[in-house]
Amino acid sequence: MNWFHCYQPRPYASLRLFCFPHAGGSASFYRGWHAAAPHSVEVRAVQYPGRGERRADTFVDDAHHLAKLVADAMAPLLDRPVALFGHSMGALIAYEVARTLEARGRGVTHLFASGRHAPHEHRHSDTHAGSDDELIDEIIGLGGVERELMADPDIRELALPAIRNDYRLDETYQHRPGGVLACPVTALLGGDDPEVTPEQAARWGELTRARCTVRALDGDHFYLVPRQDDVIAELSRAVTTGWASTP
Repeated sequence: MNWFHCYQPRPYASLRLFCFPHAGGSASFYRGWHAAAPHSVEVRAVQYPGRGERRADTFVDDAHHLAKLVADAMAPLLDRPVALFGHSMGALIAYEVARTLEARGRGVTHLFASGRHAPHEHRHSDTHAGSDDELIDEIIGLGGVERELMADPDIRELALPAIRNDYRLDETYQHRPGGVLACPVTALLGGDDPEVTPEQAARWGELTRARCTVRALDGDHFYLVPRQDDVIAELSRAVTTGWASTP
């Protein structure tokens, strides 16, 4: 069972960056990050069950359980400092993984939360319970996929189960009270993202006793696709100055 894709292993890297995909996404979303990251950083993209080469694996629709499974799989890879980056639903999973690791006495250097409001800010939404067409309209509206692509019946059949599962995971999530994180948090967003405002992103600061920085870049919910180099540059700056936060 392969939880992580690493297209460019860097055995001498001083930091491992684990990247968590959005709802319906897979590890391949971060394929370009491996070559673009500094040589001191090894990128490991998380592959959730039920997609890609893990298509036969059972979906997980509970964020807390998924975070535990990912944290368990990370255990052999914690021989050096790690940072977590998650986009949209991936930011939620990355946050819960950070909490899990800290509870086990192995904190992370930095948490990067992209394109999502803070987990303790409750929102009522039941997109996951809607029709296939409603679900497709939702992801198209966010810029995550082209309408022409989702018009293909084979693509719809392949993609919709993962999308629906992940929306269910995100929309039924319940934040559990507990200690705040010890690591710094950087909240990133697209300036035109309909899903999160800078003010909402700033609430990530309530979940850490370290610093929280908000960075808005030009673009929509998927701003990080055209702005990949800018995002990686921001990550590089943050982890370079964040070693003091590593347990």
